[in-house]
Amino acid sequence: MRHLLTRLLACLALSAAPLVAGAAPHAYALETDTSVVGFAWTLGPDTVKGTMPVKRADMVIDFDSAANTHVAVALDVTGAVAGFPFATQGMKSRKVLWADRFPEITFESTAIRPDDDGAEVDGLLTVRGITRPVTFRAQLYRQKGTQPGDRRRLAIVVTGSLSRAAFGADGWSGMAGDRVDLTILARIRREE
Repeated sequence: MRHLLTRLLACLALSAAPLVAGAAPHAYALETDTSVVGFAWTLGPDTVKGTMPVKRADMVIDFDSAANTHVAVALDVTGAVAGFPFATQGMKSRKVLWADRFPEITFESTAIRPDDDGAEVDGLLTVRGITRPVTFRAQLYRQKGTQPGDRRRLAIVVTGSLSRAAFGADGWSGMAGDRVDLTILARIRREE
């Protein structure tokens, strides 16, 4: 999960001020080539970092009403890479993510609460067929090279963490830590 959830919508409030009023919800398409989900966990005394591709994303953003904003994302577990081959193999195995049986991780937002720093994004995360409520921190920015007020191309940074055990992905718990930290960078463009 190579930086997909680093701070997805926490910047809705932060970026709303410098961007021109939106007036209505807008659908956005994910730029998959430049979007990345990153994750990290401990393996003994070391930190292992990895990435996971985004398979698909459905995003509607309303800059005037966070209640009308909705995000749904699917990650490709089979394409995940974790630091070194042994870690990748273990992460995809039946004891952890079980990629053969559960090839996707999904997230769907249920509520977005803007604040002075961005937004808190509540949603349902499904890993290994187990769905749990989670909250992530998000920030929204104009992409580099865009003009002030231009909302056609945006970057969302989402961060958060989760417990592997809460989703039944607790293999090798004697060696690998339970906490997984996520950082997501999603670059999106408004669909015209």
